[in-house]
Amino acid sequence: MKKAARIYVAVILSMIFWSFSFIWFKVANETYRPVTIVFIRLLFSIVLLSTFLFLTNNFMKIQKKDRKLFLMLALFEPFFYFLGESFGLTYVSATAGSVLISTIPVFATIGAWIFFRERLKFINYAGIILSFIGVLIFIINKDGTLSYNIKGLGLMTLAVFSAVGYNLTLSRLVGSYSPVYIVNVQNVIGAILFLPIFLITDSRHFISTPFSFGNFVPIIELAVFASCGAFILFAWSVKNMGITRANVFSNSIPIFTAVFSFIILGDKLTLQNIAGMIIVIAGLFLSQMNGRKKSIDEALTLTGKTA
Repeated sequence: MKKAARIYVAVILSMIFWSFSFIWFKVANETYRPVTIVFIRLLFSIVLLSTFLFLTNNFMKIQKKDRKLFLMLALFEPFFYFLGESFGLTYVSATAGSVLISTIPVFATIGAWIFFRERLKFINYAGIILSFIGVLIFIINKDGTLSYNIKGLGLMTLAVFSAVGYNLTLSRLVGSYSPVYIVNVQNVIGAILFLPIFLITDSRHFISTPFSFGNFVPIIELAVFASCGAFILFAWSVKNMGITRANVFSNSIPIFTAVFSFIILGDKLTLQNIAGMIIVIAGLFLSQMNGRKKSIDEALTLTGKTA
């Protein structure tokens, strides 16, 4: 297979794996609680990424001035991000979750404008507005009522804003450390943060739940394919095709999720939902056009995809 074809296969596979992460979580949540799923997923991903870093000799030393940034990074994602996303997915469908999470680049663009005074063009503002309109069309019924659980929407919004904080923090680190190393460190800190919550709230339920390998498989899939495989494939794709071109493929995640959710979970979409999703994706394209600062773009490649 030619290298160009391998690059496209790699980036599309990474999108499919991340799309499946919403579905795998829903399946795992039928047996295990959200914190249990996240905590075990983190442990698996730490082992796998640490092995990858060891084999590639990519371990690095964290500079003293960056220690607080890494702690902030882990607090935003995976800690607050996965508290929002995991509990949010217990109230909304996998497709709705993926659509809401897909708006992260839009909010990150706004954050970059507010905090870094990054200049935007008219087409970027148009894309931001269009994405918001798409989300409203997706979640609001014709009579003006919400078509999704308000608690679920609130928790998914927490995940989105946590990802924005993560993005702004990460932009100060991406030039000094490799992406895989950054993800591994934040996962280690994240696992430490989740440990007391797991022990207090979920450990008894986890121990009392009869072990079944079949029920445990979705958590392994989340760790192996979404947390590690997809990320490494995407990082390799970014290296070979560039950040901007690779990021465009991220807009396909809600589409893949909708298709797989329909086939596997039986989720259904109305014409209004489909229209809203198309508008959101179109807005995402417009909001990211015409080039962005490299450090911000590199941060966006990791945001919402790292654990």
